[in-house]
Amino acid sequence: MNNYPNKLLLDPSPSANEAMYDLAKRLFPFPRSLTGDGVRRTLAEVQTLLPNLQVAEVDSGTRAFDWEVPQEWNIRDAYVLDESGRKVIDINTTNLHVIAYSVPVDEVVTREELDKHLYSLPDQPDVVPFVQSYYKRRWGFAIAHRERMALPRGNYRVVIDSTLQPGKMTYGELVLPGSEEKEVLLSTYFCHPSMANDNLSGICVTVFLAQWLARLQDRRYTYRILFIPETIGSIWYLSANLEHMRSKTIAGFVLTCCGDERQYSFLPSRKGETLADRAALHVLRHHAPEFKHYSFLERGSDERQYCSPGIDLPVVSLMRSKYHEYPEYHTSNDDLSLISPAGLGGAYDAMRKTIAILEQNYTYRSTVLCEPQLGKRGLYPTISIKGSTSGIQDMINLLAYCDGTLDLIGIAETIGAPAWQLVEIADRLLDANVIERC
Repeated sequence: MNNYPNKLLLDPSPSANEAMYDLAKRLFPFPRSLTGDGVRRTLAEVQTLLPNLQVAEVDSGTRAFDWEVPQEWNIRDAYVLDESGRKVIDINTTNLHVIAYSVPVDEVVTREELDKHLYSLPDQPDVVPFVQSYYKRRWGFAIAHRERMALPRGNYRVVIDSTLQPGKMTYGELVLPGSEEKEVLLSTYFCHPSMANDNLSGICVTVFLAQWLARLQDRRYTYRILFIPETIGSIWYLSANLEHMRSKTIAGFVLTCCGDERQYSFLPSRKGETLADRAALHVLRHHAPEFKHYSFLERGSDERQYCSPGIDLPVVSLMRSKYHEYPEYHTSNDDLSLISPAGLGGAYDAMRKTIAILEQNYTYRSTVLCEPQLGKRGLYPTISIKGSTSGIQDMINLLAYCDGTLDLIGIAETIGAPAWQLVEIADRLLDANVIERC
């Protein structure tokens, strides 16, 4: 029998861990938003690792259910000069200094007028917050609160060299066909500038999962892998592909916040009982039993769209530290020091295990009545002594539940064993004609 997912799970991953982190470092400086050249540069970099990734664009103004694809925004420079000509705010220090989707401006304002366009966090006075205004035209700057309070009275020249005009929304799509038409969805977003855990980590883990999946010679399922802007990207994609996705998707995962080493987090689907819920929860119980289980009421990413009423796709999120729940979230402290090769590798391994058991999640039925004679098939010790069967207890327990009603995940949950370890056992029993797939 073919055990390819489990053999690949044994592949050493340190090189992949470092490669994921290196990709994050390359992508970190790009000025990403919902649209624009920063997005195109990001997807072009991803294409060097995924040559079959299809990059496509949607016109501004295109209807997507209750939404419209926004105008395209590009930023070239942004700064604030004091009366001496010193830059007190400079986008070249961090992309977060300019409010995403700021309209162009070049004028001199008073300190009081400038303050109306500044955003900071009094409770985190030394960080620059991430602020955006996608659907209302305005301009502004984000600044550390301590620096904001230190700005003296006087006049300031504010410059935002940007464009906001009809254009395109860019996204990436990779479909890896399997032997079955049913699909597994992997969705990540790229619209945050210069933040490592919330944004870049999801891109990096998704890229390397896609590479791993592309190496599988006998994929059971088709994999639909999306790189999109958050919210409007998933809404538009669903509006264009809803019937297909509703009929084909058996499990889906939003990949975000995959990079730190603090904890694992799980956010369920709206109903919480899908195959994606079962697979991800099973993996986390064995891979990281101290994980935190959130409620769907604490959602905040594209699972909002994939699980919304009338859409109802079986989509969950398996994360490290969840968005909104760590102090660096949406600030300049969510930088490359927050994530690590080991953090990325942990999320990557958890997702590989989840996909591996989905690939092998069959329902089995015994082909013999009572216990089969395993000894004559080389599957059981031929001498009996206390403790001689301890090494094959999972096989015996697996056989006990091969009644055609439980899938592999259900059996694994019942007997308390990791499903990915039961795959090889099931294959040995299939080879011996002791069980069969229903």
